[in-house]
Amino acid sequence: MQEAKRTPNDVRTARTRKALVAAARRLFVDKGYGDTGTPEIVDCAGVTRGALYHHFADKRAVFRAVVEAEYAALAEAIDNGASTGGTPLAELKAGAQIYFDAMQDLGRARLLLLEGPAVLGVTAMKEIGAITATATLRDALAAAMASSEIPILPLDALTSLIDAAFDRAALDIAMGAEAAAAISALDALLSGLAALQDPEKQTR
Repeated sequence: MQEAKRTPNDVRTARTRKALVAAARRLFVDKGYGDTGTPEIVDCAGVTRGALYHHFADKRAVFRAVVEAEYAALAEAIDNGASTGGTPLAELKAGAQIYFDAMQDLGRARLLLLEGPAVLGVTAMKEIGAITATATLRDALAAAMASSEIPILPLDALTSLIDAAFDRAALDIAMGAEAAAAISALDALLSGLAALQDPEKQTR
């Protein structure tokens, strides 16, 4: 089935929305959500105030769009870079490295781990993550269970715990902690899961 052609108006609409989200991201990173006003977003994006309210109900809705874009970029980075041709556990560990690299993108940790829960709430952030980056982690853990590299455990609970560990480490790195130490600790955590499946097996 042939994809419908986008009209000039569709292109213009998409461009305006993209400009608003990009401008808002810069301002939220530089000033924080609380100190950023919609007039500044409009000025930074080079669009009219009416254009902003055509796309978004309010500043909070703009912020949600920024968060969704950040999670999507994070998931894309992991999906594109994690394939090593190795076992599911090896790919999970490779994905962890990519995650930490991607989370060091300027302002991303602040947006997703500090501002996001405060502005949108923890529940909303989990819902957004569940269809992007967290879904990638869940799939990787499921594959490692299916391959018998790690024991069969409650998948959603395990995903939530590992996800929280990743986020805490990413926040520590953003605040100046050594990235190599965090990566080593999480590698050991994942290897520990493998040891529960087979104590005789040394997975690195």
